[in-house]
Amino acid sequence: MQTSQAGLNLIKRCEGFRSHAYKDVNGNWTIGYGHRLKGTEWFPEGVNQTFATKLLADDVQTAEQAVERLVKVALTQGQFDALVDFCYNLGAGRLASSTLLKVLNDGRYADAAQQLLQWDVAAGTENAGLKARREAEIALWNEEAPVLPAAGKTA
Repeated sequence: MQTSQAGLNLIKRCEGFRSHAYKDVNGNWTIGYGHRLKGTEWFPEGVNQTFATKLLADDVQTAEQAVERLVKVALTQGQFDALVDFCYNLGAGRLASSTLLKVLNDGRYADAAQQLLQWDVAAGTENAGLKARREAEIALWNEEAPVLPAAGKTA
C-alpha cells in the first residue's frame, strides 16, 4: 500500500516547508518538509522544494514500510495514511511500542483511532499543532473507503 495524495498533503501541511535547517520542538535538526537530518547530513545552502519533495518521498517510504511491518490487520487507505503520518512525525519506534498499535492489531479500530489523541505532547507539554495534526489523522482514519488488506493480512 502507498500513501495517497491526501496523506502526503497532510504531512506537507503539518510539517510546512523550510529551506534551511532548524531545530524542531524536540531539538532535532530538520529541513524541508520535516526531514530529520541524519549523521553528517547537512545542507549549508539549504534545499529547494523539489529536493525537499525527494527527501519527503524517501522518508514517507520508510514510514510506509514500518506501518506494513507492524500492523497485522487490514487497513483502509485513510487508516494507512493516518498511520504513515503518525510514523513520519513520531517515528516507527513510537508506533511499535504504543497502545495504539496493540489495540489496532486486536481489531479495535475505533479505539485505535482515539489512541491517536494521546500523542499531542512535545517537550513535555501539550502542543496545539500536534493536537490539530492528530485530529486531522482521525479525520483521514474515518474516511469511508473499502478495507484494503495488505498481502498476508486479514481483517
